[in-house]
Amino acid sequence: MLAGAAGTANAADLVISNWDGYMAKDIAETFKAATGLEIEVVNHATNEEIMGKLMASQGKGYDVVFVSSPFAEILNHQGLVEPLDSAAIPNLANLYPEAANLAYDPGNTYSVPYTWGTTGLCYRSDLVKTTPDSWMNLLKPSDDIKGKTTMLATDRWLMAAGELAKGYSVNEADPAKISEVKDLLIEAKKTLLAYDDTTFYSKLVSGEASLVHAWDGWCNYGITENKDIKFVVPKEGSDLWVDTIVVMKNSEKKDAAMKFINFILDASNHAWAAENILYKVPNRAAMESLDKALLEQYPNMAMTPAELTKYELLRDLGAAQKDYSRAVSEIKAAN
Repeated sequence: MLAGAAGTANAADLVISNWDGYMAKDIAETFKAATGLEIEVVNHATNEEIMGKLMASQGKGYDVVFVSSPFAEILNHQGLVEPLDSAAIPNLANLYPEAANLAYDPGNTYSVPYTWGTTGLCYRSDLVKTTPDSWMNLLKPSDDIKGKTTMLATDRWLMAAGELAKGYSVNEADPAKISEVKDLLIEAKKTLLAYDDTTFYSKLVSGEASLVHAWDGWCNYGITENKDIKFVVPKEGSDLWVDTIVVMKNSEKKDAAMKFINFILDASNHAWAAENILYKVPNRAAMESLDKALLEQYPNMAMTPAELTKYELLRDLGAAQKDYSRAVSEIKAAN
């Protein structure tokens, strides 16, 4: 997989920005074999990083970009993404019906869902005295696990844990409720081992942590190393997160971009993501092709679209995003 700054490889027919490891390493070779087209893959570490670049350049220099759904929604509102040509993407038919009816983009008019899942509690079943079933097990932990819990640091997921615990929307915009959630999370901070978006499952494996706030797929990485690690969606519910693919309006290679999306949605290509990233994909044909042993080893992989879509989608917060950012800054600065 090539990595570098967008536009550095003039020979490339497409420049694609994605998270590192989120596609097969030989994607350039297999796509060229199938279509004759050259691609350059550049990596971004976070949604915020690529959004900064896209806003600064108005999307120029990029053709296809992978971003989480609230950010795809923002790009659409800014007029930076191209409507999808469904006739050029026949493999859209592989998607579950639920994946074509997501509230931020009904009908997949400007984005295609690549992976989807939930957020919950990942824990060492051999180290916790009581099986967790509530967000309050994380936010007000029992004495045996105080100092042995971690929370996701990213604004939306950190706030969502508190919002769900309080019975609020994960897209809550009421300043008073945001303040309540902030106060709850400041109290919870006193009991944490750390905020951690990247190594929390390793802390579980080592035993440094007993209970962590986790994306389902990342919990699966821990399960790979220790069968005593389990994942649960708390009784108060979860968010439904979706990572999407969009085509930039300023791309000069839109036809090739549509071919790339169609290539990704091929059942065997999309199944790669489920088998290697250990995230669910919204592709019926891909999921039905998986070895049943994979679903047995990682039970959250077997969640159905109906189960997933009962949770609330993360949406673009609009003006309330500033309130979230301010609240999270105050939480992290608190003693």
